[in-house]
Amino acid sequence: MKQLIHITGVDVGSSVTRVAVVQSDPAKESPTLLGIGTSEMEGMQKGVVTDVDDAVKSLNQALDTAEKVAGVPIERALVSINGSHISSQNSRGVIAVSRADGEITAEDVARVINAAQAVSLPSNREILHVLPQSFIVDGQEQITDPVGMTGVRLEVETHMVEGSTPFIRNITKVVNQSGVHIDDFVFAPLAAAAAVLNKKQRELGVVLVDLGAGTSSLVVYEDNQLLHTAVLPLGSSHITNDVAIGLRTSIDVAEEIKRQYGTALPDTIKKSESIMVEADGEQDSVSRKELADIISARLDEIFAFVDKELRQLGKSGLLPAGIIFTGGGAHLPGVVEVAKKRLRLPAKLGNIQAFEGLAEQTSDPSSAVVLGLTLWALEQEQAPSKKLPSLAIPNVRAGVGKMKNWFKNFIP
Repeated sequence: MKQLIHITGVDVGSSVTRVAVVQSDPAKESPTLLGIGTSEMEGMQKGVVTDVDDAVKSLNQALDTAEKVAGVPIERALVSINGSHISSQNSRGVIAVSRADGEITAEDVARVINAAQAVSLPSNREILHVLPQSFIVDGQEQITDPVGMTGVRLEVETHMVEGSTPFIRNITKVVNQSGVHIDDFVFAPLAAAAAVLNKKQRELGVVLVDLGAGTSSLVVYEDNQLLHTAVLPLGSSHITNDVAIGLRTSIDVAEEIKRQYGTALPDTIKKSESIMVEADGEQDSVSRKELADIISARLDEIFAFVDKELRQLGKSGLLPAGIIFTGGGAHLPGVVEVAKKRLRLPAKLGNIQAFEGLAEQTSDPSSAVVLGLTLWALEQEQAPSKKLPSLAIPNVRAGVGKMKNWFKNFIP
């Protein structure tokens, strides 16, 4: 009889840290969310650790809350990783099929994926993900699962996500000092995609944009294949900074004003509407339309970066399933409307897959990454028949074990 499985996800964000504990019961279709803990993050900027002690303190607060609500100890977790140090590239691997009768085995698939990641990287860079896009058997393309097929030559097209080794080690140190062992690192928008994207969207063509505080990140899918990932240098904190400068107030006041009165649609605001702003210890009245103009200008710049990435793929305005938003920045009123106009695509907020328990927590697009981490792990746990043997892989730090069976999610 299968036992209950407890999975923990840790989303280490630049402004907020979230920890989610999920229970999987073989007798139930949907996992049960036992608890979520959140805390304001100190010691992180743009996805990079700037103060280890402050970051550890913030993470401990979120861990303690999640443990108390869930009622289970947290010893291991999947951890999100993001930031401007993340980059990606496509790579191809080629091998000869090993069996004399030409039948392709799981070991052949493992070897060809391993061959695809044998690329030259600087000493301060390491591979986070090697994600198969499609396989090619003796020139026959667009194969999703070659196991059991017959051929002589096996190739794979992959998408590799890599990061800066010093930055990864610093995040590892923060999590380990909080008493948690890292089972795996997952690129944040990939985790969010696991939580909010369905198979139909991935087949039609979709871009998911995770609007974070220090950075925004995106993933693009089409024909059920991962086409592209990217990290953009702008996030919702840049909007707050613009508001603070434009209204001549502090960052804290600007953030509060943005949350209470902010919108990205200046045309919906009457010129007569005004708000009171505290500046230099004095109250001053400013136009709410001016606030909306400031927000709209920066948001338009963020979407210009998104469109640039899509143009490089030849997919600008050409993704039928549109654009899906997750992250804290998705709460800003007008984001969806501006995106529809600027990117010429359907747009909506991400709808997280159903969890049992604490349903109010799963309706928040800010929770997409942390809940996606648990779904990522549960898919591995619940599909043992699809596991492939792990191989020795260079450029991976010791002690974390993050690349064990690293490709087992991606064979249908």
